Amino acid sequence: MEFRASHRYAHMSAKKARPAANLIRGLDVNRALILLQGHKTRGAAIFSKVLKSAIANAGQNDAVNVDSLVVSDARVDEGPLIHGRPRFRPGPMGRAMTIRRRTSHFRIAVSEKEVN
Repeated sequence: MEFRASHRYAHMSAKKARPAANLIRGLDVNRALILLQGHKTRGAAIFSKVLKSAIANAGQNDAVNVDSLVVSDARVDEGPLIHGRPRFRPGPMGRAMTIRRRTSHFRIAVSEKEVN
């Protein structure tokens, strides 16, 4: 069974958070939490909270052993721009330079290890 958790509309670009997602994908949850604590980026801090939430969601089911969970999916998708549109500030020679305040959606899915 798969358990999910997400954090939406995080004030951070998806490009900056994707290395943290690639770091933990496919690992067991205890190792993933240790790696995220050592990875000092904003994306890793957000992923740590979302992973703890997914583990808590799995812990609600009595049939699931929380220590045997693996991160089956970890991804960061782009969200809408803050204020819904780009803003502008003056650039050289009378031009307008865009300010794109980006957001992102963090998603994690954990599932039990498959025993062969």
